[in-house]
Amino acid sequence: MSTTRPTTLAQPLLRPVGLGDLELPNRVVMAPTTRARAANDGLVPTDLHVAYYGQRASAGLIVTEGTWVSERAIGFINVPGVYSEQQVAAWRRVTDVVHALGGRIVQQLWHVGAASHPDHLGGELPAGPSAVNPHEMTFTRRGFTATVTPREMTAEDIAATVADYRAAARNAREAGFDGVEIHGIGPYLIPQFLNPRLNHRTDAYGGDAARRRRLLLEIVGAVAEPWGGRCVGVRLSPYWTSGDRFAPDERTLADYDELVSELNHHPVAYLHLRGRDVAAPGDRPDFDAIARYRRLFDGPLIANNGFDRETGNAVVEAGIADAVSYATHFIANPDLVARFAMGRELACGDQATYYAGEAEGYVDYPLCGWADGRAG
Repeated sequence: MSTTRPTTLAQPLLRPVGLGDLELPNRVVMAPTTRARAANDGLVPTDLHVAYYGQRASAGLIVTEGTWVSERAIGFINVPGVYSEQQVAAWRRVTDVVHALGGRIVQQLWHVGAASHPDHLGGELPAGPSAVNPHEMTFTRRGFTATVTPREMTAEDIAATVADYRAAARNAREAGFDGVEIHGIGPYLIPQFLNPRLNHRTDAYGGDAARRRRLLLEIVGAVAEPWGGRCVGVRLSPYWTSGDRFAPDERTLADYDELVSELNHHPVAYLHLRGRDVAAPGDRPDFDAIARYRRLFDGPLIANNGFDRETGNAVVEAGIADAVSYATHFIANPDLVARFAMGRELACGDQATYYAGEAEGYVDYPLCGWADGRAG
């Protein structure tokens, strides 16, 4: 009988993998997580962002928090953008540190569309696919505030938005990122256009599923232009449920089936899929919900939502996902990869500091010590 101890590579999560043109040393991806630490008038990343992302550089890939592609995209306080020279210069400091520590990092590009509020937009109405209130809540200086009925985007608005994404992708490359990811989850701009309950248009961007997905596909093409390769990820959430506008049913899931299949014909490096919510903390994620889209997408797939070390290794070993992304685990465990490798216990985050504050609950989580926990 062999007495050789298994290496860390016995864990599928710790094996290298390629995602398009991105070569990762492991499959533990840091998921994008809004932390609202850009508390300045220019929404510019600060020293806190440099420290935060640098601490987590051992991730196979870091996906930044969603960042605004323009001032018209804003829908949450203290979230950084990537549309100004000052923002680009500040993000360069982040990417320089992550790369110096051996990491890889892509920038997630975000626009909230109708889920914004006049408080974010100098008193102007937000714009969405149609003049339909998404019935969501947006976080303003006054706290959580109900959305309003937006104005319908004109053809000129849509063209300007695609141009904003293209410019943001160009800025991300100038800032030293290794690629970009398109934020297409939740109740925000791209899912609004995909949603027949919110998109009542009768032009080239609405009326049937093929036209409702046109905006996303134009954005994919636009953000790919500055990169010249497969460095663009797309994040989707077909199972998203919120308010009375977003609820998965067979019609919407079938629309996502067609969309994911269509992505095979576009320059997409990977699909980042948010699966169903688990019923309770610690429950096993629904592997079948991920597998549905694995069968349709020919490229690499990152699974997200509710995974831990055991289920992350299992979903990769089963061939359902190529990598797994973690959000809350990375908040409290900057050394998450090391903890997985050594079988250490995971720390829990302070939810009161998730979306507000300064250093506390952001860059002060400790690394595990040699005597902490027990190898498993």
